[in-house]
Amino acid sequence: MKIGRYLVVAALAGAFGPAGAWSQALTSLQSVRVGYNTRKATVRPTGELKDEIDAIDKEIAVATQQGKNAEIRRLMAKGTTLLAGRPWTDVLDYSNSLVVRTEHVIADSSQPLDVRLEQIYSPSIQLTRSLTTHAMLQKRPAAAPAAGQPPAPPETIKDLGKFDGVGRDLRESPYRMSLDVHDVADGTYQLAIEVLDDTRSLGTATLTINFRKGLDQIVSNLETAAKQAPGDVRDDILFPVDRMRNVNRGRLELRTFDPDKDFAAAQGAAEAVKSGKNPYEKKTGDFKRHYLLESVSEIMPYHLYVPSNYDGSRAFPLIIALHGLGGTEDSFFDGYNRSLVGLAETHGYIVAAPLGYRVDGGYGWGVGNPPADPVARRSQQASEDDVMQVMQNVRRQFRIDERRIYLMGHSLGAIGTWKLAPKFPDVWAAIGLFAGSGNAESLTRIRTLPEIVVHGDDDRTVNVQGSRSMVAKMKELGIEHKYIEVPGGTHGGVVAPNLPAVFDFFDAHKK
Repeated sequence: MKIGRYLVVAALAGAFGPAGAWSQALTSLQSVRVGYNTRKATVRPTGELKDEIDAIDKEIAVATQQGKNAEIRRLMAKGTTLLAGRPWTDVLDYSNSLVVRTEHVIADSSQPLDVRLEQIYSPSIQLTRSLTTHAMLQKRPAAAPAAGQPPAPPETIKDLGKFDGVGRDLRESPYRMSLDVHDVADGTYQLAIEVLDDTRSLGTATLTINFRKGLDQIVSNLETAAKQAPGDVRDDILFPVDRMRNVNRGRLELRTFDPDKDFAAAQGAAEAVKSGKNPYEKKTGDFKRHYLLESVSEIMPYHLYVPSNYDGSRAFPLIIALHGLGGTEDSFFDGYNRSLVGLAETHGYIVAAPLGYRVDGGYGWGVGNPPADPVARRSQQASEDDVMQVMQNVRRQFRIDERRIYLMGHSLGAIGTWKLAPKFPDVWAAIGLFAGSGNAESLTRIRTLPEIVVHGDDDRTVNVQGSRSMVAKMKELGIEHKYIEVPGGTHGGVVAPNLPAVFDFFDAHKK
């Protein structure tokens, strides 16, 4: 590794960002589409509602063909509203068009925060006068309310004022505001900007934002410390700086890292290096590492669990865990009743969970044909590269039993497992899949690879037929497998109860 490569990370990252004014990354369209389709599968509309949804789906198909992503988002918002039993109104149409954007999602609160109110599409509402905005800084909403319960109103931390003269067409003329946040404590908040037509509320746009006083100095200190750090620690120190810049450029959502924890971890690593220590040497337990993925010039995170009795004296088995659509490298650790860590400790496994480049990266295209869209192809290739590079990093950092490297995933991660296993068939000792689907013909490349498959028969997101088809092909090819189909099992609910079975299955199989 050469220190000089870090000098070009930010510049190269910018080359892939949007031209002109930077904007915040919206929730991935693939995630929105999956949510909409899941809602349809849950409601199973009939009669007049079905006719309305069918008409919307035809419009979505046309917009998809034409590449009109903003229109797709509008149509799916409309369809989701109708499926919830509510009417789609002009006000809802307007509200869903709103976005608030800034060049500094992670910002120094000692400076005014400059933001823009915009629209991603032109709504149908008829407006006859200029509008007003009301900006508020709110406490981040807590967990989603229970089914059927209205969300609690957010707590306002600071009223940032009202602004007049807002144009009726925010696509042509975004409305700019400079907000005074000098007295806001460091932390993560929700910025909410309500739009008013006199006293009538037309909707509220929100943006999650993080404030840190002295941000420029923090960044400078970390960059200086990274230059002086050993090569295998530099990326851990630089990660929050690189991730902050990518979030501010609109390449990533803020939720793909935690500024409070990640800046603190980087500063801790820098302090350890300054005192002559490697903070990750002989480290066990639950922690994060980072590395530069050269193909995209971006520092990637991965989540690790190392059993408490690991000391390098013997080789340990390794599980690579792939998250589902919209998840991150933390999903297997923080979700599924937080059962992964206990199982890894009890069974004696090192577990590594990569991000897969993006929350919707897809883990490559396996042995099939690459996507025609060059942007999708680049993202999927980087997703595959991230997974395989994380595996190689862990093999270098720890003493790994090469006969016992396993791959498992949930949902998109299971789909990715069925892509990566046939593409790299000699790596894995066995694979585990929760609620996925795959290309049955690719199984001919992994005839000798044992598989455990779990799926619920009431999965509204990935139909159980996806696993059934793969299992039928396994039987035809004589592949050793175990299939657990959970009666009444839902898409996410089947994971935690059956994780122990996957660990038991891996215990019983080695190359």
